Amino acid sequence: MRHYFHRHQPPHKPHTAALAGLGAMIAIGVTGALSFHAGAPLLIAPFGASSVLLFSVPNSPLSQPANVVGGHLVATGVAIALHMVLPGTWWAAAIAVGAAIALMALLRLIHPPAGADPLLVFASDPSWAFLVMPVGMGAVALVAIAALFHRSTGTTYPLKAP
Repeated sequence: MRHYFHRHQPPHKPHTAALAGLGAMIAIGVTGALSFHAGAPLLIAPFGASSVLLFSVPNSPLSQPANVVGGHLVATGVAIALHMVLPGTWWAAAIAVGAAIALMALLRLIHPPAGADPLLVFASDPSWAFLVMPVGMGAVALVAIAALFHRSTGTTYPLKAP
């Protein structure tokens, strides 16, 4: 039973944990401010979870720009397409989540927070424009802010291509 409670993640130093929180606060704050001033939404709830990856584990393959932006676009696109042909029921949302995860895996664009995007789509019934704004533009904004933040704090992000 002990293995269920063992923490496999290495410990964060206090200043690294504080920087992760600060980076996420700045990213969500700047993206929210851009939304407010542009009069167009750029934030969706899964972006909070994306910020956890972008700022706490920036070297994870799941945190890289292609995964963040691509994962959100793939998951949302799959969900909107399925929502057009399936009813807005729990089982249809479940199918959309499964299909989104399968396609992200096949495309090597896995980003766990994007797994929530189909639930958001089925709950809010958006048009295809939702794929661009807030999903695409918001994800790009988060990645850009993360890159600037990490560069200013001396952290490598994104990972260099081999």
